[in-house]
Amino acid sequence: MNRTLYSFLWWLALPIVLARLWWRGRKEPGYRGHVGERLGFYDDVAPARMTFMVHAVSVGETRAAEPLVEALLAGWPGSRVLLTHMTPTGRATGRALFAKHGARVIQSYLPYDTGFMVRRFLRHYAPRICILMETEVWPNLIAGCAARQVPVALVNARLSERSLRRGQRFGTLMSEAARAITVVAAQTEADAQRIRSLGAPKVAITGSIKFDVVPPQAALATGTRLRARLNGRPVFLCASTREGEEVLILDAYTRLKDRPAGMLLAIVPRHPQRFDEVAQLVRARGLSLQRRSDMNEAAVDAAVEADVLLGDSMGEMFAYYAACDCAYIGGSLLPLGGQNLIEACALGKPVLVGEHTFNFLDATEEAVTAGAALRVPDADSLLAQAVRLLCDAHARTEMGTHAADFASRHRGATLRTVELLQQEFE
Repeated sequence: MNRTLYSFLWWLALPIVLARLWWRGRKEPGYRGHVGERLGFYDDVAPARMTFMVHAVSVGETRAAEPLVEALLAGWPGSRVLLTHMTPTGRATGRALFAKHGARVIQSYLPYDTGFMVRRFLRHYAPRICILMETEVWPNLIAGCAARQVPVALVNARLSERSLRRGQRFGTLMSEAARAITVVAAQTEADAQRIRSLGAPKVAITGSIKFDVVPPQAALATGTRLRARLNGRPVFLCASTREGEEVLILDAYTRLKDRPAGMLLAIVPRHPQRFDEVAQLVRARGLSLQRRSDMNEAAVDAAVEADVLLGDSMGEMFAYYAACDCAYIGGSLLPLGGQNLIEACALGKPVLVGEHTFNFLDATEEAVTAGAALRVPDADSLLAQAVRLLCDAHARTEMGTHAADFASRHRGATLRTVELLQQEFE
């Protein structure tokens, strides 16, 4: 596939894409906001100062971008950061993280990757540097930047074997895009090798910026308050669960014969549009449910007595980690690739993962080797290991210490990434 055909297919698909956007807006109204931005039309005032564009597609990438954005603002005092997203939850996360910077951080949806829309976007915002997070390679955006002599950096870059094979199927489309990227800051040597194989001319290994994310004190305080309302109950957190996993977890939970006294199962679905669906799954199994959104923060003495706590709030993942005793990282019981385990490790929590962690393979394997994480084959094994940890304070403490040490050893990627950007673009 070449870029002309790619662009033509985008235009053919656009009515379906817009219809899907409107359909998703039934459950997440944010998808129906700022639609013009997705098409390359803007009603804000273009920034007059030097602008770093940082593209963080959704919540995970936006959180990961936090230390980098902070470093850019500190290192270039006269600059602004344009933070672009594809999802309303990513946009909301960015707004919450960077509100303290006021007009120095502006936000927009990245337009769909057609030449016309990308050109309007680049003319309006005129970024000095385009920084893409992790796996966000958009051929027309990269080509548009090259035409305007805007350097492109792919940072915190990762590329699994599966994604490499998918990219190679697109032939010249991906190889041309890779060759046009000015510099790549890869997470690991394996990621770097795979990215080089696509044709990227300059690839450095800087580590994962996610290790540099600092838990917000406000979130930790929320976690402490939440923990106080649990009256000492042992808490097993299933974080960022994906569709199909909650059924497996809840069924295994109901089969448990020797639950620790007062055990609380906390489930935080990755996608907010599924909160009600998961609540129905809990009730269908005869389990009592407490929704986080129904908890009155003012009633600090009101204990949580339900079997299951549904984490249906946004931006509180650190609080949930702070309140739990051990955590399962979702997306790994089924072949979905897994989610980021670094936040849980940073808070010194024992981590459990399933067999399917190809999206974060290197970090997960290192965590397992370090004794910070334990891999399980299925939901029954997952609950059995959770019960073991909840009942064994020594094992829990030891594993949590390994987790904190693992997270601490890998910090520093942000500084290395900023130094790389300075070498290339100053």
